[in-house]
Amino acid sequence: MKRVEGGICAVSGVSAAGVRRGRHGLALIVASGAAAGMFTTNRVRAAPLEVTAQNLAGGHLDGVIANSGCANAYTGPRGLEDARSMARLLAGFLGTDETKIGVASTGVIGRYLDLGQIQSLFLEASANLRSDGTASMDAERAIMTTDTRPKEIAVEHGGLRVAGIVKGAGMIEPNVATMLCFLYTDAVISAERLHDCLADAVKDSFNMLTVDGDTSTNDTVLITATGRATGREEDLREALRYVCMELARMMARDGEGASKYFEVYVTGAASEKDARLAAKAVARSSLVKTAVYGADPNWGRIICAVGYSGAEMDPTRITLGLEGKSRDGSASRVSLVERGKIVEDVLDRAQEIMKGEEIIINIDLSLGSASARGFGCDLTHEYVNVNANYTT
Repeated sequence: MKRVEGGICAVSGVSAAGVRRGRHGLALIVASGAAAGMFTTNRVRAAPLEVTAQNLAGGHLDGVIANSGCANAYTGPRGLEDARSMARLLAGFLGTDETKIGVASTGVIGRYLDLGQIQSLFLEASANLRSDGTASMDAERAIMTTDTRPKEIAVEHGGLRVAGIVKGAGMIEPNVATMLCFLYTDAVISAERLHDCLADAVKDSFNMLTVDGDTSTNDTVLITATGRATGREEDLREALRYVCMELARMMARDGEGASKYFEVYVTGAASEKDARLAAKAVARSSLVKTAVYGADPNWGRIICAVGYSGAEMDPTRITLGLEGKSRDGSASRVSLVERGKIVEDVLDRAQEIMKGEEIIINIDLSLGSASARGFGCDLTHEYVNVNANYTT
């Protein structure tokens, strides 16, 4: 997998722009082609998602317009009309139909959009549409909320390019199927096959990510294929999965208030479902997350989370270990439980690993051949500070 520069604008046929004024921003991404999307499973679904889902029925998008600062969620009929107004803004500029525009929003729930502000931001952004790396970065920065850094990636594989930008730091437990992700490829592919590729990539990336266990009303993942290059679907799937996994890792590393990133790698599960259940339970556990924050090698919390996850497990067969880098940068591993038996005199080594900024928790259930990987971050005092004052 070869990384390339330029973000989403590294994909032929994509141009972008973004502007920001304080807490409010607007991003425009213009790209025509087959399109697909996946959305939150929260039963309170923001207005832009309803509009975009309807527009995707045609399997084609010409562009995306996304705002930050207001989620346009739980806003009733007015919210739906406001979302359509956003679509009409970009459609009119491009000379296309509003049903070929994707709309996304992020920010505070239960507030109405300021359409006058949206229109003002749109005029500024639309005058600066271009196809370079700075345009991709501008679009990314425009949709950030509590994010502390932009998150983008572009790769080339098998003659095809796949790229994406994402925002998301809190209220993260997508279960899709306050993250917005816009993906682009130059592949020639139908909308139906593109959706299948997206679902496969999301399953092992965004669906395995948790920052705080809260599922947003606005989670949106969109992909558009500009059809400028030919290649194998197998290579597209591989590249798309890689891009989504890397974006998921970026979100976990930038979790609200987070100081450490960790992965949970479950092997030896009786089924893929069990592996996923166990990995997500550990990554979601507040007790595990706080132990990671405090560099406390309290591995019993990990075993406990596996036990209540719903996955089939036998306490007498489980193997548990930690992997990371010591403070001198050298790789380090420690085994804490082997086939259900506690390993003695290793807690000091475990604590050294947990002092690092990146930790891998390895769990072998020894019941089968299925595996899964979860992505998470620690839970800190700063997470409380960020969310206690989110609207004030």
